[in-house]
Amino acid sequence: MSVEAAELTNSKTVPDIGFGEELTGAEALLRCLILEQVEYVFGYPGGAVLPIYDSLYGSYLRHILTRHEQGAIHAADGYARATGKPGVVIATSGPGATNLVTGIATAQMDSVPLVCITGNVPQNLIGTDAFQEANITGITLPITKHNYFVRDVRDLPRIVKEAFYIATTGRPGPVLIDIPKDVSNQKAPFYYPDRVEIRGYQPTIVPTDEEIQRFLEEIKTAKKPVILAGGGIIAANADQELLAFAEKTRIPVINTFMGLGSFPGVHELALNMPGMHGSYTANQALLQADCVIGLGVRFDDRITMGRTKEFAPNAKIIHVDIDPAELGKNVSTLVTVAGDVKSTLAKALPHASACDTEEWLAQLKAWQAAYPYRYKKEDGALKPQEVIELLYETTRGEAIVTTDVGQHQMWVAQYYKFSRSRSLISSGGLGTMGFGFPAAIGAQLAHPDRTVISVVGDGGFQMTNQELAILGQYNIPVKVVIINNKCLGMVRQWQEIFYDNRYSQVDLSCSPDFVKLAEAYGVKGLRATTSEEARAVWSEALAHKGPVVIDFQVVPEENVYPMVAPGHTLDQMVMGEE
Repeated sequence: MSVEAAELTNSKTVPDIGFGEELTGAEALLRCLILEQVEYVFGYPGGAVLPIYDSLYGSYLRHILTRHEQGAIHAADGYARATGKPGVVIATSGPGATNLVTGIATAQMDSVPLVCITGNVPQNLIGTDAFQEANITGITLPITKHNYFVRDVRDLPRIVKEAFYIATTGRPGPVLIDIPKDVSNQKAPFYYPDRVEIRGYQPTIVPTDEEIQRFLEEIKTAKKPVILAGGGIIAANADQELLAFAEKTRIPVINTFMGLGSFPGVHELALNMPGMHGSYTANQALLQADCVIGLGVRFDDRITMGRTKEFAPNAKIIHVDIDPAELGKNVSTLVTVAGDVKSTLAKALPHASACDTEEWLAQLKAWQAAYPYRYKKEDGALKPQEVIELLYETTRGEAIVTTDVGQHQMWVAQYYKFSRSRSLISSGGLGTMGFGFPAAIGAQLAHPDRTVISVVGDGGFQMTNQELAILGQYNIPVKVVIINNKCLGMVRQWQEIFYDNRYSQVDLSCSPDFVKLAEAYGVKGLRATTSEEARAVWSEALAHKGPVVIDFQVVPEENVYPMVAPGHTLDQMVMGEE
């Protein structure tokens, strides 16, 4: 049955909450979600959550039935990244719950707010190896910000309130609530607390005046400063404060991969991405900077290459982060500021002044002109970089772009200049294949009026392509761009460079016909093998009001450059085959 996307727009009125009313745990849970203003719930039913799904029948809540729990949690993740609001997912006990594990770890690594609701067997069967029993709270303890096992229905509303609070405050992250089936069926008078008080959990939001003063004093005398802006800028909705601070101080901005979009990619102060596949200019800036201002960034190994002593060797490092555990964890810092980057920049901005950076900026511009991202074009062949340039040219950086993991992910980071925050949605820390496509579904539901492009490889797409059923069912207009090089591209690149061309288990030439696969799900399918065909089919895809899958068959042997090999330093860049 085909259902138009318009049917996802809920016209039902919010039900009377009925405080004090006797409700089952399942009914109470749904009332809590309504009070938390949840728009969409992504999930997959099963025995242990049947009471919850029975309560969903005719509910005000909009539920999206994915075709796999992994698709559900990645879609919830995409929704959360696109909005800043917590994504919500429901799965049953045992395999349903364990199918969420990769998605939970993905959200934890990238600080994404999720509330994951799992069912479990009745409490009298816990520990008996009952059918579809799994200790999901134990399994997910290392990969959640917090998790709960609900023992009493009377505690459920408080727990839900705390879960949303924990997921969205401080450093965001996933919270799991495991509800045994007997708790879902128990009854108790319904209430919902109006505030949360958790002993031992008091996130530091606003930095001290002393921290702000020292922060500003250290940058005042810098001649070669750079701002290293990470995903924390996006999580804090601090993109406007970052723009104002950079322009007032005249300090150039390097965006980490997770921070792309938090600063306009075409701005005169933008230096793009550093690290393993970063730009020459960004890496040189870090090597020669005398002051690095890290804002909401982890200084992870994709930037430092694990060589933390050689990272920014001439610079004093200032680190601002809402998570005190990150301060000084990976690199030695001169100044640390514990607090939300939005509050930090807002407090610093009135007292900031322009730095003497004109000579430094001139040097950076010279590097940008001499060493841009580049690739060799070939007559009659379609290069993957061309495809990304085409996407940017036709959307001018205004689309929401989700990616999977691998070469195409890096090409998106290099060649698509994002103009808005929350526009790049990708698994950064965990590097989860199969993430990009379902994440695009969540992002498109969150922003039905924006163009959402899911750039995926032919490998990762096959891990979650069953979610095409949702595009067909609801006519969700995601444009799926497959960079089809008929292999596991990044693995092949590493085997070429580091393993003497010994290609082991990377051949994907026996993949399905993606056009026919799309059509089987009721989705428009297109294909291009040349530059001319690419322009034609992409124009057709953009004009189509529904979902489209485009199979761009590109040169298989293309590599991602520049590249810094693992264990090397940022000054040891391989610029490309030329």
